[in-house]
Amino acid sequence: MQYRLIGSTMPAVEVLLNNGEAMYTQSGGMAWMSEGVEMSTSTKGGVLKGLGRSMFAGESMFMATYTATRDNALIAFSSTVAGEIVPIDLAEHQGMICQKGAFLCATPGVQMNLTLTKKFSAGMFGGEGFVLQQAVGNGLLFIEIDGDRIEKTLAPGEVLLVDSGNIVAFDPTVQYEIQTVKGIKNMFFGGEGLFNTKLTGPGKVILQTQNFNEFASRIISMVPRN
Repeated sequence: MQYRLIGSTMPAVEVLLNNGEAMYTQSGGMAWMSEGVEMSTSTKGGVLKGLGRSMFAGESMFMATYTATRDNALIAFSSTVAGEIVPIDLAEHQGMICQKGAFLCATPGVQMNLTLTKKFSAGMFGGEGFVLQQAVGNGLLFIEIDGDRIEKTLAPGEVLLVDSGNIVAFDPTVQYEIQTVKGIKNMFFGGEGLFNTKLTGPGKVILQTQNFNEFASRIISMVPRN
């Protein structure tokens, strides 16, 4: 299997498949494909797993798998917002924890499981919900970035404070918890909310420069109301 990233503002990933090779994505994730690709739809893991993915992880209940029936079959998956697409080879990681909506597509050897944050407060106030997604297995995973990608490698014990909406993914070795913004004035008038996400190394962290949900909220607030 070969792939290439194309486009800049609204990028896509084109994947060249040989006979029998496959990719899967959530419903509606395919952008274009050549002849020689067959599609099959399932909950990928059962109804309960599909429901959990839909209710908690921000993904679709059903997943579509595209399998090549001949060599050099082409299929493409495009991003949903302006930003980047990042390939991750899970053979180089012991899994990867991702925020809601980050998953774009993957090879069949990659499993996307729901995972609970280690601290209840992180789920209640972290901005990404109590349930995140953990990618495990062996294969290629493609995730979406809002805006530009920033990667940091934290040393053991090194701390990074981040607005929750700017976190995309991190290694399972990175500890994830919530820290209250210090100072009453900062909490209520600083414009950054009440909490920050505290990431503690060791491990790799992938950040995004834009929080699309926050951007959409600002647009909505400007829409005239009667």
